[in-house]
Amino acid sequence: MGEQTIGELSEGQILRRILDRLPASSALVGPGDDAAVLAAPDGRVVATTDTLVHGPDFRLAWSSPFDLGWKSAAVNLADVAAMGARPTALLVALAMPDDTPVSFVDGLADGLAAACAELAPGCAVEGGDLTVSDTLTIAVTALGSLDGRAPVRRSGAHPGDTVAVLGDLGVAALGLEVLFHRFVDADGVPRAVSPAELGALAPAEARALERQRAPRPPVAAGALAADGGATAMMDVSDGLALDARRLADASGVTLDLDASTLGPDPARALGGGEDHALLATFPTGAPLPAGFRAIGTVRERGADPLTVDGAPFAGSGGWDPYRDWDTGRG
Repeated sequence: MGEQTIGELSEGQILRRILDRLPASSALVGPGDDAAVLAAPDGRVVATTDTLVHGPDFRLAWSSPFDLGWKSAAVNLADVAAMGARPTALLVALAMPDDTPVSFVDGLADGLAAACAELAPGCAVEGGDLTVSDTLTIAVTALGSLDGRAPVRRSGAHPGDTVAVLGDLGVAALGLEVLFHRFVDADGVPRAVSPAELGALAPAEARALERQRAPRPPVAAGALAADGGATAMMDVSDGLALDARRLADASGVTLDLDASTLGPDPARALGGGEDHALLATFPTGAPLPAGFRAIGTVRERGADPLTVDGAPFAGSGGWDPYRDWDTGRG
């Protein structure tokens, strides 16, 4: 007899399995009612949402249920942090084929709980929704508190500011290259990564694979950057080049990056997405918060929003699902 699937359970039974694996709610009213009631101490709530769809965003052949729970939490926590806020709650909606194994739900819940505990202590899953779909989809809404701070937006960079980053650049992209080059069959269909194959990878490749499947954004550093005077900030989810252009356009400036600060492979650091580092600008001469490293300078707006060593950056860089998705569903 095969493993039990969610199609054999009621919505209430599936929900109970998820809630039993999550830490106790910290909300005024947590899961169990029609909606959660959350405290908003300073009268403002930071809100963001992100959706992971099987195919363009992940492949079941490559990611465990735990990885997917972790990643779906991490990518949303990073967006809250990029506003200079502290994550307080997640709302999780799952659309799953009815032949999805029950163990998948268990692993996903464990990954959500572990990511909150490590990346944003005090943040918890406070509600969500369950439904059936032919395509596995995980949609998460994250909420956060500014704790009295002003939000740090993309539009506040000024000429003379220091451009700085905290976190990986290009590491997740290397992981994706490893997956697509080594862990597909003769027809290009993703296949599982065995423990033996994982153990045979070079250390840098193994780490990159881990960061691609379960990113570890510097969530707590968002509030620290805000307290340290960050003038603009954003999560680097789609690649440094693409996201730096977005920050430059929002601020009406040009960001000039120093290639020598971007590691041994500047092209991958500029073009690779899904690292979820924090890109921020700080006033001239201000000490950078712990962990941040300077990678460039904000200039008056020129012909190009992004330059590298003073020259316009020619590459597009980054991940655009409308441009880059290969339509595969794993």
